[in-house]
Amino acid sequence: MSNTADYWTAPAESATNPGRLIMVTGRRNVEKFIDNPRFRFRIEIIWIYDGDANGMPDRTTSETMERVQGVFETEFARDPVAVLTGIYTGDGRRDWVFYTSSANSTKCSPPSPRSPFSSTPKRTPSGRNTAT
Repeated sequence: MSNTADYWTAPAESATNPGRLIMVTGRRNVEKFIDNPRFRFRIEIIWIYDGDANGMPDRTTSETMERVQGVFETEFARDPVAVLTGIYTGDGRRDWVFYTSSANSTKCSPPSPRSPFSSTPKRTPSGRNTAT
């Protein structure tokens, strides 16, 4: 993450699979983004992976996820159309939660098929906020 002081991380337990670890990372002072009318859409990007016995990604998958996240951060630092507010990793999936100015922004799409990443997440609007 670009500035780790802006985020906190804590372990949690899966609600659907008790005993499985979920690492939750949240952005401090997230309300200023959620309440900002500029960032009125919530978008979740979900990456399903084969987890270990505890539901966590293997080293290679984890490193690839970090590289993908680096691409998000680089793009949004250059053109701030979205703000990363949360990351949930565990139980066979990683969810990135963004608030964005457009649910259709190409900047909010996962890497293209020509991406250097071997597998990519899926972009799913969560429906938190809607356009008026």
